[in-house]
Amino acid sequence: MHVLTANWHTYWEGFVGTIELTAVSSALALLLGVLIAGFRVSPVPGLRAFGTVWVTLLRNTPLTLLFFIVVLGLPRFGISLPFFTFAVLALSCYTSAFICEALRSGINTVPLGQGEAARSLGMTFGQTLSLVVLPQAARSVIGPIGSLLIALAKNSAIAGSFSVTELLGSYRTINELGYSIIWTFVWIAVGYLVITLAISAVFNLLERRLAVAR
Repeated sequence: MHVLTANWHTYWEGFVGTIELTAVSSALALLLGVLIAGFRVSPVPGLRAFGTVWVTLLRNTPLTLLFFIVVLGLPRFGISLPFFTFAVLALSCYTSAFICEALRSGINTVPLGQGEAARSLGMTFGQTLSLVVLPQAARSVIGPIGSLLIALAKNSAIAGSFSVTELLGSYRTINELGYSIIWTFVWIAVGYLVITLAISAVFNLLERRLAVAR
């Protein structure tokens, strides 16, 4: 307990940094995931090809390597951004590929008659997808998306190696002061547990209220 009380400020900064990184990355990952899912089921071949390449590349690229590409590669093209922004880009793009596939599996559960009925009413593809198909698809994959965002929260630990203030990175400062490394990591683990349990509770509540009755 002494490790926590004596280094409360360091732990708190890392805890808040992880929450901010998780929240911003999750929001962007959801937006990108919905967009790429739309591309994947689009009638336009070019959009379908782009969506397929996006998912294939990001799902099969280690996240650490993606961090190196973003943090070390983009500045070589004159793109200079804060390390926090680079971390958000890496985390959100990586997670968006998995969210896209979760949503696409949800889209496949929506009866074809729903889309046909929408088209018979004169709706465009975009209107059919956003107003009819996606709302139903999202309700059927709330649980899997929650699991993906929990994974994102844990994956944010990688950002600490790239000069981003987050929970796991706080161990370096505390360890230099001579505290027990075991208890240092115990309290870091507790911090991650609080964040992941909070995300789990939110999505369990959403699932109970919005999930499709089977």
